[in-house]
Amino acid sequence: MKRITLSSFIIMFSVFAFSALAQVQIHIGATSAYNATFVLDKGLSDDPRYNAKMTYNIAPIGFNFGVDFTKSFGLSLESILSKQGQIYEVINAAEQVAGERKIDLSYVNLPLLLRFMGSGNGAARANFNIGPQLSFLTQASETLQFQAGDYTIPDDPDWVLPEGATNNGDGTYNIPTGQEVPQEIYSKAANNFKNTEFQIAAAFGLDIDLTKHLYLTTQIRANYSLTDMKNGDAWETIISGKPQDILSQRANLLVGFQLGLHYMFGTTRSFKFKK
Repeated sequence: MKRITLSSFIIMFSVFAFSALAQVQIHIGATSAYNATFVLDKGLSDDPRYNAKMTYNIAPIGFNFGVDFTKSFGLSLESILSKQGQIYEVINAAEQVAGERKIDLSYVNLPLLLRFMGSGNGAARANFNIGPQLSFLTQASETLQFQAGDYTIPDDPDWVLPEGATNNGDGTYNIPTGQEVPQEIYSKAANNFKNTEFQIAAAFGLDIDLTKHLYLTTQIRANYSLTDMKNGDAWETIISGKPQDILSQRANLLVGFQLGLHYMFGTTRSFKFKK
């Protein structure tokens, strides 16, 4: 009796495993994206000298490898070259734009996404993706350019008057000579940014079958960094002589539109059940 029960269990498990494997589908693809990118920095956002400006960047190329275990669940591993950062306008005491603080960043993003899909067999199906992402910094530069003039003194007890500036005694200070050519104040080469960040990535959109083996993905994608992008050496830079350049805890945020073309080994779903 035990042998019969064990044999029945093995047979049932084998049938289940074979059925599960029969549903597995592998796909590869290439993607590109256009994103609104943000550098969330409380120090800069609270400083009256800076005003965040909407900044747009591209993720020119990305590659995708995915496995669909069932009609409604799979995993996806991506590698995406992503341009990120933000522009902060420099505002003088008259609340006029008098320069620019620009943060330029480039990453290779590696998201591992849980992929949830509509279970139907139609040519267009909804998808939702979420998972962790490792981001490797390949380039980083932060530049500052400003005009001579009066600027509002930040409400910060640790703020120090810039070298060569004069306190006007009315809550403003005067800079007699501006920085007309953008000056690099932080960079990857100077070790001011972390080389690796841990992020969370999410996306939702549609899978649209085009041919027997090709399908298109359209997604709204978002990434948010859970770790501070600045390196400890950035604090040393401030302590060593630039305390007026605020560099508080920072986070990357990206929200954009991603388009991908994928090749399905076997056949796409809407063609699979057609006679």
